[in-house]
Amino acid sequence: MTLSPVVAAADILVPHSQLYIAGDYVDAASGETTDVVSPVTGEVIAAVAVPGREDLDRAVASAREAQRAWSRVGVWQRAAILHKVGDLIAAKRDELAHLLTLEQGKPLTESYADIDETAQLFHLHSEDAVRLHGETLPANDTHKRMWTFYQGVGTWAIVIPWNFPVLMFAEFAAPGLATGNALVVKPPTHTPLTLLAAVEVLEEAGVPAGLVSILPGEGAFGADLVSHPGIDAIGFIGSSATAERIVTTAGLKRSIIEASGNGPVVVLDDADVEAAARAAVRGAYYNAGQVCCATGRVLVASSVRERFVEAARAAAQEAVLGDPFHAATTLGPMNNHATASKVDAHLAEARERGFEFVVGGGRASGFPTDLYYDFTVVDGVAPDALLSVAETFGPVVPIISADTDDELLRIANDDALGLQGAVFTKDLSRAYRFVEQMRTGQVIVNDSNGFWDINMPFGGVGGSRTGWGRIGGKHTLLDMSDLRTGVIHLD
Repeated sequence: MTLSPVVAAADILVPHSQLYIAGDYVDAASGETTDVVSPVTGEVIAAVAVPGREDLDRAVASAREAQRAWSRVGVWQRAAILHKVGDLIAAKRDELAHLLTLEQGKPLTESYADIDETAQLFHLHSEDAVRLHGETLPANDTHKRMWTFYQGVGTWAIVIPWNFPVLMFAEFAAPGLATGNALVVKPPTHTPLTLLAAVEVLEEAGVPAGLVSILPGEGAFGADLVSHPGIDAIGFIGSSATAERIVTTAGLKRSIIEASGNGPVVVLDDADVEAAARAAVRGAYYNAGQVCCATGRVLVASSVRERFVEAARAAAQEAVLGDPFHAATTLGPMNNHATASKVDAHLAEARERGFEFVVGGGRASGFPTDLYYDFTVVDGVAPDALLSVAETFGPVVPIISADTDDELLRIANDDALGLQGAVFTKDLSRAYRFVEQMRTGQVIVNDSNGFWDINMPFGGVGGSRTGWGRIGGKHTLLDMSDLRTGVIHLD
């Protein structure tokens, strides 16, 4: 469904396209820029500065100097400042949401949700920080007193992807700043503009200059950042392939890694099939399927497969592809050509192997760019197909069937990217079995695989390529802090 434009790109303000270093917006030392092109309109909306080593050195030096002073600021004072950051971001929600949709492509309703949750994260982690308690420990030696406490690690390199550039910044920045850390942040050059606009509130809120720097970059710059001797720890969200390169480059530096997902949605034979189909479809079209916990593949009991396919067909036909600024749109364009080309390749293999295309199957026509993708449902997918074993990262629901719970669980676990999974069943015992035995960090029962809450610990599972550490709630504060121990000898 094509919808007429409701917002002109020229009407959306792009306030900043320079680097943000030491509290100032500055040009790159080299003067180099790269164009940011809107996936919505195909227009160049800004020329963003491209950082180099000189800019990085300045940002890291400023961060380390600011962090030393920030770590000595009382936690209640830090919390008050970060509460103000949350308030100021909430006050800019209209401006930030429109800019985010323009540069990223997600529907405006989703952009509003991102900005609202960004503000909430600063409030949540401000409260978490003042309740991050140590403990006293009994000692064998009666002349000793032992206790533990938490301190920030130091200066973090934060590498965030293009799908949630502001929200994922806040997932690290709010707990990181609350616990006394500094951050040098690398957003991708695809989507740096909303973040650059958002961080202008930091100075007004009272965050010391230099504590946060934003340096959009790609490729070799990321390697320079994570290997920089002034960087103490690394926070990363993105693909497993990039995560592996970062870990190899960074060596023994502390890290939080949240990498690719291909989480299965399992539909057992006693499930509410129609509800499962609606949830699976919703989990594949949110942000055009460009979500690490999107519906990667659906594993359906053979006895209810036909019902599920028809229910998925009906749910998919309700998706509205169009101008993401239009209130009726539920599916906007994909963000970039590399990701859309990967979806092309996965669907091309599906055609070659004779899988059934229930709806959709390719890029849509009649739009300003070729990044608008028809919502697609594919049935009869083999467990070894690209749609099953690789992260497609697009608006696609691949359906795989099996006869028994054991087979469904085996297929679900025969994958290295099970970041988050879901299971649909009315039987509590079967639900518990999948929650405990599915090899994912989180398992959602009777809801979309895309479920997420800012207070939920989110991350991968051991033995997979999904990373380690947790994003969400107090767990990120713990991962971004050192647990310290004091021992005093008493005469």
